[in-house]
Amino acid sequence: MGKSKDKTNVMRIFDSKGIHYEIHNYLSTGVVSGEEVTAVLGENPDAVFKTLVTVAPSKTNYVFLVPVSRELDLKKAARSVGEKKIEMIKSKELLALTGYVHGGCSPVGMKKSFVTTIDKSAENFETIMFSGGKIGFQVELSLDGLRKVIDFKLEDITNN
Repeated sequence: MGKSKDKTNVMRIFDSKGIHYEIHNYLSTGVVSGEEVTAVLGENPDAVFKTLVTVAPSKTNYVFLVPVSRELDLKKAARSVGEKKIEMIKSKELLALTGYVHGGCSPVGMKKSFVTTIDKSAENFETIMFSGGKIGFQVELSLDGLRKVIDFKLEDITNN
């Protein structure tokens, strides 16, 4: 673990609940995209997840985690949350809605709780990685650990 000033809110939340996690720091590399992050960290792109925030015509927001190696299937995602359709929110809306910037968005520690769905492929791994809440930081933990801080369901939501 780093010094406490180096910790993100995501890490502080895990610490407060006694949840074991690993930190992966890639701040010095300057990379941002999920594919670049996995390459720099030498990780399996199927086990590194990006956090995507969507909106339905009802103005309800939903959060989806999908492997960086795949794309969110908007039809499957909409069905998984009982909507007819959903679309990605505009990048400029992300900070006000979640408290996170593009490239540093985490499903943990958002301004409010959203229905969250993780691609079921996450079950294939003992741990998954996702944004630590700030560009340059990824956290790695088990789904059981993650379930202690956010509610989520596992569904097939990617273009296979």
